[in-house]
Amino acid sequence: MTERVHVALGERAYDIHIGPGLLGRSGALIAPLLRRPRVAIVTDETVGALHLGALQAGLGAEGIDSTALALPPGEGTKSWPHFERCVEWLLSEKVERSDVVIAFGGGVIGDLVGFAASVLRRGVRFVQVPTSLLAQVDSSVGGKTGINAPQGKNLIGAFHQPSLVLADTEVLGTLENRDFLAGYGEVVKYGLLGDASFFDWLETHGPGVAAGDMAARISAVKRSVEMKAEIVIEDEKEHGRRALLNLGHTFCHALEAATGYGNRLLHGEGVAIGCALAFELSSRLGLCSQEDPSRVRAHLRDMKMKVDLSDIQGDLPDSDGLIDLMGQDKKVVDGKLRFILARGIGDAFVAEDVDMDVVRKVLTDALAAR
Repeated sequence: MTERVHVALGERAYDIHIGPGLLGRSGALIAPLLRRPRVAIVTDETVGALHLGALQAGLGAEGIDSTALALPPGEGTKSWPHFERCVEWLLSEKVERSDVVIAFGGGVIGDLVGFAASVLRRGVRFVQVPTSLLAQVDSSVGGKTGINAPQGKNLIGAFHQPSLVLADTEVLGTLENRDFLAGYGEVVKYGLLGDASFFDWLETHGPGVAAGDMAARISAVKRSVEMKAEIVIEDEKEHGRRALLNLGHTFCHALEAATGYGNRLLHGEGVAIGCALAFELSSRLGLCSQEDPSRVRAHLRDMKMKVDLSDIQGDLPDSDGLIDLMGQDKKVVDGKLRFILARGIGDAFVAEDVDMDVVRKVLTDALAAR
């Protein structure tokens, strides 16, 4: 029942395995990468309590010894103090340049551990074992690693491709519903940016994906990963088409900064709201029909997801304050904001000369509706 997607990046090529039971098979899949039967695992306390035993048993079945560090869960872990702790622990475990580090957790752990691996001894290999839907469909694939800064999200990091990705869809069954739906925000994004037929499929099968239909979950993860892999192969360092993967993220990152990168707004929730805003902006600019943003919002509502700024509890900055926060985004080029806009569902593009008065009006109206 497992699927495989190949990321063809020459010497940095790797496979993504998708399906249930991969923790139990982890030793057999990781063993070919190892020069000695030993790995270092970095996880978070929540994932560790639930699944570390299964991963270590899977490794041990192939005679692979493992040691593990569990960091606190949450976005706050993507910071200098925990990065320093992670690197120093890996050094204390005498991880060699030929060894493999395993990032075992959601996007926070994947980003942090990937960045640590990129600088440890000037670069060691690492394996992504993503345990959240968001990490399985997005952050574990493509080699973007990093941590947050007070000035903004993911501003410190490096491109460092994993050597293998194991997306065990069985693990998704232990996610809280809110966390699962946050990851679904990234799944929807793929249909919206480049595959209208996938969005059609999600409108029909999305409820099954959320309800635990394993075949539907595997299909959703596989198609998302295929789309990301295709874009990464074409534009690994985000000089062009890879920017499309940031659909909804310019709005999202501003909202995350405004809410303190905390539990008020999860990343995938911000992506969903950001996609809805991006389609509203596209419609007001005359790029797509008025029906498109309505359809996007209707599907997100059907999935019981956050859709509007009114779904975010607590105070938010005004429209000018949110635009100022957008200015810290990595997508600023020559002082100008880049937006990912759409000519329709499945037809996104990069726009650099967007009328900021229209952006301001979209945000003002969205804030007024709170």
